[in-house]
Amino acid sequence: MSDSTSTTQSTPEPLAFMRAEFRRHLEVFYAKLKLAPPYHSVEKAVAHLVASTRALPAPERERLVTDPSLQWQRFRDAFVTSGLHQKHRGIIAALAKQRDSLDLPPEYDHFLDAFRG
Repeated sequence: MSDSTSTTQSTPEPLAFMRAEFRRHLEVFYAKLKLAPPYHSVEKAVAHLVASTRALPAPERERLVTDPSLQWQRFRDAFVTSGLHQKHRGIIAALAKQRDSLDLPPEYDHFLDAFRG
């Protein structure tokens, strides 16, 4: 039992972790694009992420902490559901067409793809 207790203590709390990671990724995204984040929509996205994460069964929430692929699926869902993909749409869509010139790691394509098409 002490093994599970020490694991629990060393693993971040999923809701706080997801909230902090999502905010950090949004800050990086908008900073690299040299755009001011649409704060109301960012708050709406964070609230959506927290609510949808809270609705998951505990084992799935805990798995989010260690699985970046699942994290990015949740981040993209919150990004789109909140309407962030509609803000600065023309500017970001044009930048997304020149993806190679952007100084963003590949995982940010989860956000950029919402502006393509």
